[in-house]
Amino acid sequence: MSLDSKIPAGPISDKWTDYKNHINLVNPANKRNIDIIVVGTGLAGGSAAATLAELGYNVKAFCFQDSPRRAHSIAAQGGINAAKNYQGDGDSTFRLFYDTVKGGDYRAREANVHRLAEVSANIIDQCVAQGVPLAREYGGLLDNRSFGGTLVSRTFYAKGQTGQQLLLGAYSAMNRQIGRGKIKMHNRHEMLDLVIVNGKARGIIARNLVTGEIERHSAHAVVIASGGYGNVFFLSTNAMGSNATAAWKIHKKGAFFANPCYTQIHPTCIPVSGDHQSKLTLMSESLRNDGRIWVPKSLEDAKAIREGKKKPTDLAENERDYYLERRYPSFGNLVPRDIASRAAKERCDAGFGVNKTGEAVYLDFAAAIERYGKDQARIKHLDENDMKLVKKLGTEVVANKYGNLFQMYEKIVDENPYETPMMIYPAVHYTMGGTWVDYNLMTTIPGCFSIGESNFSDHGANRLGASALMQGLADGYFVLPYTIGDYLAPDIKTGTISTDLPEFVEAENNVREQLNKFINNNGTHSVDHFHKKLGKIMWDKVGMARNAKGLTEAIDEIAALREEFYRDVKVPGSIDSFNQELEKAMRVADFLELGELFAKDALHRNESCGGHFREEYQTPEGEAQRDDENFAYVAAWEYKGKPSEAVLHKEPLVFDNVKLVQRSYK
Repeated sequence: MSLDSKIPAGPISDKWTDYKNHINLVNPANKRNIDIIVVGTGLAGGSAAATLAELGYNVKAFCFQDSPRRAHSIAAQGGINAAKNYQGDGDSTFRLFYDTVKGGDYRAREANVHRLAEVSANIIDQCVAQGVPLAREYGGLLDNRSFGGTLVSRTFYAKGQTGQQLLLGAYSAMNRQIGRGKIKMHNRHEMLDLVIVNGKARGIIARNLVTGEIERHSAHAVVIASGGYGNVFFLSTNAMGSNATAAWKIHKKGAFFANPCYTQIHPTCIPVSGDHQSKLTLMSESLRNDGRIWVPKSLEDAKAIREGKKKPTDLAENERDYYLERRYPSFGNLVPRDIASRAAKERCDAGFGVNKTGEAVYLDFAAAIERYGKDQARIKHLDENDMKLVKKLGTEVVANKYGNLFQMYEKIVDENPYETPMMIYPAVHYTMGGTWVDYNLMTTIPGCFSIGESNFSDHGANRLGASALMQGLADGYFVLPYTIGDYLAPDIKTGTISTDLPEFVEAENNVREQLNKFINNNGTHSVDHFHKKLGKIMWDKVGMARNAKGLTEAIDEIAALREEFYRDVKVPGSIDSFNQELEKAMRVADFLELGELFAKDALHRNESCGGHFREEYQTPEGEAQRDDENFAYVAAWEYKGKPSEAVLHKEPLVFDNVKLVQRSYK
C-alpha cells in the first residue's frame, strides 16, 4: 500500500485556504443524518466533539474517565503558542511555522505545520470568547511569555493551569451540545476494538468500565483522540490511566503507526525518589523563563550536597556551573527540551547530580526574585538596596506567575522552592509519533481519523513547549470539522449503520476472547509487575540515549517479556464487573507490542534527530547529527501479525520553505 498524504498543490501560505474552498461540504440538513464517534475528550477530542455537534452531526463521545473534564489535557501547565505578535517582537505565522519545523529537527510535514501556525491565532480568539481566563497585562491586553526554542514571546497562559482552563472551555462547549442531545456522552467506557465494514471504519467495541458490559457502537466515521503512549515507560508525567489502546487497536486493524521512536523527554520534572513511584510530576517549562539551571562546578561540592553536608545556598555564584547558559549562550535556559534533557543527563552522568540518586540538577529562582524585587522597589519608590524588602517584593511577583507550581513542588518534595532551588531531572512527557494521517487527518483506514497527540503529524522529532495544546485545539476546532465533511459528503444517503452486522459480532467476540484469556489465566504476577519491567527496559535501552546494541537487546527482551506476561499474569475478578486490573491488563498488552515496535523504529533510524538520540550519531560537541540524505522521511509501520514482522513504508519529507541546516541553539 502506498502512502498518499493528499497535500494540496500551490504555495504553502495558500494551501489550506484553497483546499477549504474546493473540498466537498455536507448540507446542514444532511448533517443530522450522520453519526460520528469521538474516542477521547481531551483538548483534541473535546473540541472536535463540541464543534462537530455544533455543526449538526450526531456525536457519540467516549472517555475512560468519570468525566470529560478529567482528560489528561488538564495537566498541561505552561501555555499555548499563537502567532499574534502582541509583543511586537517580530513574530509572524511564518516564524511560528519555521520555529516548529526547526524545533522538530526538520522531521515534520511542512504543510501540516504551516496550517497549524495559520489557525493558531483563531484558537486564542475562540478561547477568549469562551471565557478562558488567559493572563493579561496591566492594561488588560493578553500577556505572553517565552518558551524554549524561540526568540519571541508567543506563549499565552493561565498561570500554571493553562491546560485545565482550556479544557474547561472545550468541556463547556461539549456540555452545551450534551444538553441539546447532539452529543451522547459515554463516560467510563474504553474502546477495545475498531469495526470495519466494507473497508470503512463504521464503529467500535467498547467496555463499560463500571458494569463490565461489552457494547457495540456504530457511526459513519470514527475519530481517535486518545492521546499519546508515554506510559510505555511506566514512569512518565502522564496520568496513570493514559494509554495507547485505542491507537494500537486501529493500528492492528490497518492504520499505519508512524515514528514511534520520537518521544519527548521533558527536562523539568521532579526527580525519581524510589521504586515505590507510579508516576512522575512535571514542572512547567515556563519556569525556565525565570529559573536558572545549574550544578556545582566541583565534584567535591556535588558529593557534599548529595551527602547532606552542604546546601545549594552555601555555594557562591562562582562555584556554580550554569551549564545551559555556558553551552548555549543565545538561548540559555530556554533551549529546546531534547537539548536541555541531554545536557542534564550529561552533567549527572559525569558525577555532578545533586540528589541522593545523583540524578537531579537545580532550577534556581533567587536571581529572578532579586530582579523582580528591585523592579518593584523602583516602581514603588522604595529602597532597592533593602534586600529583605527586595526579596519580599520579588517573591510576590514570582508567586503571582508560578504560585500553584511552587505549591505543588513543596507538597511533593517538602522543600520551599522560594528559599531553596528546585531539583529537576528529565522524564518521559510527550510522544510525537502516533498513527499516520494524511492532510485530512485520516489514517490509512478510510473513515478512521486521528487527531491531537494520537497522530504523528505536526511535531517532527521534538515538540517545542506550548505546541501540544495548540495542535489539539487546532485539529478539533479548525481542521477536522472541515476535512471530515469532505469524507462524509458521499455518505449522506447511507442511513444508520446497524450493529447487528457480522463485522460487529466478530469484533465483539474477539474482545471477549482476549478478556476471558486474562481472567482465566492462572498466573502468579500482577499486571504492574510486567509494566514496571517493560518500563525499565524502555528507559535503560530506549530512553534518552540509544545505541544499536541496547536497542537490539531491548527488542529481544520485550518479546520475551510479552510471552512471560501472557503465560504468568494474574488478573483477579471477573469480566462482568468493575475490574481495574483487567483494564490495566488490556493496556499493558498493547504497550508490550508497542514497546517492541518503538525499539525497532529507533534501531532502523541510523541518525540522531530531536528526541531520538543515537549515541553513534552525534557531533563532536555531543549534539544530534541528522542524516538528511537517507532519513528525511516519515517511518510508517504496517502491522503484519506481530511487531517483529511490521513492514516499513516511507513518506518522503519535502522542504521547499525552510532551509535544511544542522539545528543549532548556540
